[in-house]
Amino acid sequence: MNIRALFAAGAILLAAPAAHANEKLLIGSTSASSSQYGYFVALAKIINDQIEGVEASVVETGATLDNIRRMERNQIDFGLVTTNVVQHAVSGTQGFKGRPTDIQLLWVYAPAPQNVVVRKDSGIDTMDKLNGRRFNPGLKGSATEATAEAVLKTLGIQPDYVRGSTTDVVNMVKDNRVTGYVKSGAGKKLDSSSLDISTMTPINVLSLTDDQASKLEQEMPDISVVKVPANPDQDIPEYSTWSFGLAVAASPNLNEETAYQIVKAAMADKTVQVAALASLKGENLAELTTTYGTVSLHPGAARWFSENGIELPEKLQPKK
Repeated sequence: MNIRALFAAGAILLAAPAAHANEKLLIGSTSASSSQYGYFVALAKIINDQIEGVEASVVETGATLDNIRRMERNQIDFGLVTTNVVQHAVSGTQGFKGRPTDIQLLWVYAPAPQNVVVRKDSGIDTMDKLNGRRFNPGLKGSATEATAEAVLKTLGIQPDYVRGSTTDVVNMVKDNRVTGYVKSGAGKKLDSSSLDISTMTPINVLSLTDDQASKLEQEMPDISVVKVPANPDQDIPEYSTWSFGLAVAASPNLNEETAYQIVKAAMADKTVQVAALASLKGENLAELTTTYGTVSLHPGAARWFSENGIELPEKLQPKK
């Protein structure tokens, strides 16, 4: 029997071995200013509308690292992770060295190119010019922050890091108190917060050089180097950057039947998720999962894949 502390309510919720009436789930997301937050609101709507006896609520969090910690403490049931950081958590490497955790994948819903956005009037047009400049590596506690710092360290680049929420940092960039930041893209387009900055001041999106891309490919196998096509509407030329997958992962305490029903509903949906995140249009969630997934699937998720004849690579096979 799963016992989850609901700190916000100051109460204890007992979850029975199967999905049942009044089963309440908490979903960890990210900052409410992020387009990814809207995706998890849409996911909660799918669950509430389509899975009888299950009620889901979205919690604003510090994104991946915060969500993993909350799942470890049974404060949330499932939520946003990135494929690189969850792999570190499960394998007990990097920031999780010596303390592996048992977080399980439900599905991958989007690739996440990491955009290095700076004010055009800062004079910064290459990555190496970030040295010594006031710069935000991403939302505090997020995978964007951790990965950006690791990437820039690998490239020998040391900005003067400024921390803050996405909303605070966007305002600081607009006011020229910070030269720029790293932000996950909305598919192959800029995130809404980056577009917000661009309405106030012209921006540059920095590109990796060929040498920098090669160095990352050799020394950071947990990320991918991708080319993002030009976007004439935003006056952004083609650029190279690093990327990982955005995914939904769960605590192993999430009931297997409930996990199965959630995955089934998400995979069947063709409208709600796309309405929340337009970059999902035309994407195949099952294919994204088998391509970008890095850790074992939750048994409930694996059951859906098996029933639909989708072969899982070894790394995604559920634990026995």
